[in-house]
Amino acid sequence: MATRTFRAASATVVMAGAALVSPTMLPVASADCNDVQVVFARGTDEPPGIGRVGQAFVDSLRGKIGNRSMGVYAVNYPASYDFLAAADGANDASAFIQNVVNTCPDTRLVLGGYSQGAAIIDIITSVPFPAIGFTNPLPPNVPDHVAALAVFGNPTAKVGLPLTSSPVYGGKAIDLCNPGDPVCSDGDSVPSHRSYGPDGTASQAAAFVARQL
Repeated sequence: MATRTFRAASATVVMAGAALVSPTMLPVASADCNDVQVVFARGTDEPPGIGRVGQAFVDSLRGKIGNRSMGVYAVNYPASYDFLAAADGANDASAFIQNVVNTCPDTRLVLGGYSQGAAIIDIITSVPFPAIGFTNPLPPNVPDHVAALAVFGNPTAKVGLPLTSSPVYGGKAIDLCNPGDPVCSDGDSVPSHRSYGPDGTASQAAAFVARQL
C-alpha cells in the first residue's frame, strides 16, 4: 500500500505540475517548544511561506486553541512547475518534523498542505522507506506526536487515495476536495481548486484540527 500510495502521489504531482527542492541545511527546532507546531506546505506558484490557504487555516486555528502557544513552519520548496525533485520537499518537511519530535517531545504536530503541498504530506505519511528521491522517511514513533492533518485539493484523492484512507493517520486527517476541483477529482473547474480558504474550508479544517488537539 505504501509503494502504491507513493507512486500515485508522484504521478499526480507530475500531472499538476508542482515541484519541491531540497533545503540547503537541516532545519533546527526552536529552543522554546510550542504546545502546537503547524507544518504547512503551500501550493504551486505561491510565494515563499505557507501560502494563502495555509495562512487562512493558521489564522482560523489560532482562534480555536485557547491560550496554547503555536509555531508555524513553512515547508521549504520553490512551489514552481519544475516537478523533477518532488520528493525533496518531503525530505525538508520530514527533517523539521523529526527535529521537533526529538527536541520538543510534548509538542503536538499539525501537518497540512494545499495542492502540491498536500502531495508532500501524502509522501511523508505514506512512505516508510527511502524511495525515488525520498531519502528521509519518518521514524515509527512520529505518529504518536502528530495530532492532526489537514490537506486541501490533494492530488492523491484523484486516484482514490485521500489522506483519510491512511491506516496510520486516517482517523486524524481531514482531506478537503471542492466539487469540480480537477486536482483532487474528475472535475474541470479550476476556480474550485483556487477557492480554498476564504470559501470556509480553512475554518472547517481548523475546527477539525482543534478537536484533535
